[in-house]
Amino acid sequence: MISREIQIENKVGLYAKPATQFTQCATSFRSDIYVQRNEKRANAKSLLGILSLAICCGTTITLTAEGPDEKEAIEALEALLTKELDENSSTVFA
Repeated sequence: MISREIQIENKVGLYAKPATQFTQCATSFRSDIYVQRNEKRANAKSLLGILSLAICCGTTITLTAEGPDEKEAIEALEALLTKELDENSSTVFA
């Protein structure tokens, strides 16, 4: 099991399209992946779960993955979260 804390720095947080990008990335891995904010935890592969965490700019979350590709999953999701996620398109900007 791997866990990593990440502070969300993009302006829109994880709402709407950025949350969709995040869950699509998480779904591409076989490992179980969870996002925790304070005491609330959600499956990273569930769009409604991610939206229910109300992750906005400045929020610190903990990503946890367990499974055969846990390292790759955490690295890919962290890379996605440290990029500028765009609320109005399906692209990720460097």
